[in-house]
Amino acid sequence: MASPVARRAWREEGGDGESRARGARSISRRPFMTDPISAPGAPACDSPALYSQTPTDERGNFVYSGDLLRSNETFAALCARIAAHLRDLYPDLQVSLTRLSFAGGRKIRLAICDAPIDLRDPAVRDPLLLALRDQIERFGFARANFYQDYSAVSFYSEVAIGKAYWAALAARTEQQNPVEPRMSLAQFKRTIKVGDTLIMVHAPWQGRYFGVERTVDAVRSGDIIIAGSYLTLPRAPEFACDGRHIRIAVGDASNPDAHLLYIWTRRSA
Repeated sequence: MASPVARRAWREEGGDGESRARGARSISRRPFMTDPISAPGAPACDSPALYSQTPTDERGNFVYSGDLLRSNETFAALCARIAAHLRDLYPDLQVSLTRLSFAGGRKIRLAICDAPIDLRDPAVRDPLLLALRDQIERFGFARANFYQDYSAVSFYSEVAIGKAYWAALAARTEQQNPVEPRMSLAQFKRTIKVGDTLIMVHAPWQGRYFGVERTVDAVRSGDIIIAGSYLTLPRAPEFACDGRHIRIAVGDASNPDAHLLYIWTRRSA
């Protein structure tokens, strides 16, 4: 009988073109603890059938139908129901839900932006991520066979910790090089111009551009081209600028306060 881990790994690889290695990295190796009653921040409730706890039979067949599934529902309406459901079930969590449509189907991405608990410990983080994934799957269906490489699902799903969460955690604990957010990300994009200069003065690593003054070659919607290299702009919660210093959060579980710090000099200044 195929194990639940193998079955979930195989399902992650189907349809949306993601690599096998990437799918395997996203799978928790810990025991399945996805009952909302035991998940951090979730109230007690009757336990529905959960995706991660659905067995695969001896022939490799896996069939799951969520109790919140509705037929002929638009993708936008589906995502709105999922977002409302998660707000009710996890009122202390701040999450960002993104819907993607592509040739192979549909995908829902959920990122945790803030939470009242420390998620650096995998014993706390992994059960919460799996519980959130199970709640999303309650709105869909899956019919698959592990041995025949067959999969039919209503949508794919992905749950992760967003960079915004690590930035918020660092702000609550010990944050280095704090920058007062006087300028929003949108204002910064409108203000920075070709010819301005940026100097990287702090990073989690040492690189060839550290401490080097570089000129802005182009400003685009998602990134800035600086002396031929690309600086990808983050989401708004991960960005802080006081008009002179730019701080971009790049933290993770091992270093929540990891960040890039630049000194910005305007050409007209």
